[in-house]
Amino acid sequence: MKLHNGIVLSQGLFGESTLLPDVVHCETIAARSSLYDWELAPHRHDRLHQVILFQAGAGVAHLDGGAYPFGPMTLINVPPGIVHAFSFEPDSQGFVVTLADEVLDFILTGVGDVRYTLGQPLVCPAEPGLSALVQQIWHEFNSLTSARALILRSLCATLLGLVARTVSQSGPADAKSEQMNFLERFEALVEEHFLQHWGVANYARVLSISPTHLGRIVRAATGEAPSQRINARVLREARRKLAYTNLRVSTIAYELGFADPAHFSRVFTRAAGVSPRTFRNQVAGPHGAAAAPTTASS
Repeated sequence: MKLHNGIVLSQGLFGESTLLPDVVHCETIAARSSLYDWELAPHRHDRLHQVILFQAGAGVAHLDGGAYPFGPMTLINVPPGIVHAFSFEPDSQGFVVTLADEVLDFILTGVGDVRYTLGQPLVCPAEPGLSALVQQIWHEFNSLTSARALILRSLCATLLGLVARTVSQSGPADAKSEQMNFLERFEALVEEHFLQHWGVANYARVLSISPTHLGRIVRAATGEAPSQRINARVLREARRKLAYTNLRVSTIAYELGFADPAHFSRVFTRAAGVSPRTFRNQVAGPHGAAAAPTTASS
């Protein structure tokens, strides 16, 4: 299957475009694929990371233009933004675990370059213990027992760790290219300084390269400009604070480095399509994230 930009869709699951999901979304391969004759057309998810454990049957994964046949007990890593499509043999079995960027931010804080490693697509044999782990995620996802969110978050952290280890072991033995080293350092700097609203020139200066060179590297690796990556990180933090805390919108604006809460509201509304207050109300339903008891909500 040849992928053309003209037919690639940015698809959303459980409100990707405006809402935060549950801690994780877990479904069987059959649940969605059987509705489309076991053929999923080329598409991508801008904010979702998917881990697929294929247990029985056969198929072909198309990741960013490459075709990868696979059989039973296969692990497939699909990072955000990666164009992907699947052809499954009818009645194939397995699970799809989906996590949003906001949840990954919780899990991947302070764990080095794991986010960079997880950003590499992969199709490879699954290690034996992965099946039991994904089965447990499936069970907890469908349960309503106490401490569900905490357990799911812990299980997903373990899953991502195992996937990252597998990606590292399956990658080329030679050192990363200079460009990838710059990208990894840029992403780490963004994580450290996004609240200070550094401009692209600030990051380029610390990296000892020109803003133009940094732009080429980031665009080649991600398809986005450095400024887009920086702004996306600020907005992810805004969505996280609106969903997971009871902080006032004005307090969130100041914590995110905005001098004017009205400016923050305009920026958020332009990016999310709804105001911060509307967003908070939408995620406060039964499938939204539970806010932590901090200060009074706006």
